[in-house]
Amino acid sequence: MKVTLVSSAGTDLLVVNAARVSFNKEKEIFDHDDMKLLEYLAKHNHTSPFNHIWLSFHVKAPIFVARQLVKHKFLPWNEVSRRYVDTPPEFYTPPTWRCKAKDKKQGSGGEVKDQAIVDKTVKDINELTRHTYNSLLEYGVAPEQARMILPHNTYTEWRWSGSGGAWLDMLAERIEPDTQWETRQVALDILEVMRDLYPGVMNAFKYWRKS
Repeated sequence: MKVTLVSSAGTDLLVVNAARVSFNKEKEIFDHDDMKLLEYLAKHNHTSPFNHIWLSFHVKAPIFVARQLVKHKFLPWNEVSRRYVDTPPEFYTPPTWRCKAKDKKQGSGGEVKDQAIVDKTVKDINELTRHTYNSLLEYGVAPEQARMILPHNTYTEWRWSGSGGAWLDMLAERIEPDTQWETRQVALDILEVMRDLYPGVMNAFKYWRKS
């Protein structure tokens, strides 16, 4: 899986100046008082100033991860379509196979004992699927039909953009320990990018409420 920053706009200072515009005030240098203001805004759920920063990412992840992440509101999403693209499919294999959690309706627990057997089984299925997909294309089947045999662990790619507040809402949901491991890795990569770009905003993120 891979998360790549495409573009970003705004700064920590832009956020606090958006908050201060109510009083027709503006600052030119971000300082300790601004850090406190960001924390105040997050604590009291004054989220609109955070939406003046903007980020766009290119993400590569398996389909089952994409279908979880696409559910988040206010984050525009444009995905590679296998109606038109017939490049050889790539398949995701997790670093470890996890057991079903005993105390949750969804999620996973510890590691499966027979890791090597599961790996071999999935590898064989992946190879058969790849061969079948390529054969369908060779027979002249349209990509929009050939794609229907591809499993959920097939990689897809998409552009994902949105305002700071929308990204913080997504992160608040997806970095929790009980979220799916794979979706959490994507969220954590985005978290690190935002920490580098907006250290003040991300310091205040600890007070952010789940949407």
